[in-house]
Amino acid sequence: MAEEETIGVVLLNMGGPDTLEDVEPFLLGLFSDRQIIRLSPFPFLQKFIARRIARSRAPKSREAYRLIGGGSPQKRLTLAQGEALAAVLAPAGSFRVDMAMRYWSPRAEETLREMAAAGIRRLVALSLYPHFSKATGGSSLADLKRAAAVCGHPFEIAEISSWPEAPRYVECLAADISRGLATFPDNGETVVVYSAHSLPVKFIDEGDPYLDHLRATIAAVEARTGVGGRLCFQSRSGPVQWLRPSTPEMLEQLAGEGFRQVLMVPISFVSDHVETLYEIDILYREQAAALGLRLVRTEGLNARPEFIAALGELVLERCRRQNWLTH
Repeated sequence: MAEEETIGVVLLNMGGPDTLEDVEPFLLGLFSDRQIIRLSPFPFLQKFIARRIARSRAPKSREAYRLIGGGSPQKRLTLAQGEALAAVLAPAGSFRVDMAMRYWSPRAEETLREMAAAGIRRLVALSLYPHFSKATGGSSLADLKRAAAVCGHPFEIAEISSWPEAPRYVECLAADISRGLATFPDNGETVVVYSAHSLPVKFIDEGDPYLDHLRATIAAVEARTGVGGRLCFQSRSGPVQWLRPSTPEMLEQLAGEGFRQVLMVPISFVSDHVETLYEIDILYREQAAALGLRLVRTEGLNARPEFIAALGELVLERCRRQNWLTH
């Protein structure tokens, strides 16, 4: 019997600085990406302007990472997700799971070199952004395909670019909300708030499906929980018009409406990062307290078994559609 061909799975995410010294070069990579933001009409000026922005923002960003342990945990958490996913996939065939970060190591070029050296030809590119945007999953997928085009190895890439209504993912969120609400008194003063990474309004106007994907997830979750919630947006920066309301604006609005307890669901994040550990757990919690609100965040999905099972279903379904699995 012929040996079964190994399928590579590449988990795609943004990445983050491992140490405080990495913060400025990480920001430089982020602001150099014209797919996220065009800092000048002239491409040759992008990196020059990005370098100035990274230098000016680094001290504040460095302090945020210092407060969450001295760097981003995203690489460690994505590694744990990959190891857990490999174990889930093992009974179905021969799989190798790795990751490629968009703005930090390991980059797509490095990951694909290792896959090629292992003789892997078939790849599933799994975006860890459930809701597609050209600025997030789109940029990561484009980066992976660029790296594949120049590596000299005949990869066949099957994409999983978004999964806003994946059943087990929705179940995870619904269960987290039910557990979170159970920690509050049942007095009508509690509200569920979905906080998503913000995006320039221009992207939505140009047809980006990100907002529609967020709404699809929320509708699917609410169909299970029977509990309505509010959507807001965090992590915006720069002078362009961003999706609103911002999370700070939402907290002020809720306090004004008489709510006293907030269950915050970081809906667009599948692993803890500076957006959850610093922005929500520190900044927004402090703001909430000043407004007379108690803010509780749902647990990060990270490498929890029920979430890894959701990723496993996505990968196996995609492989079957490619006829890559023999059973």
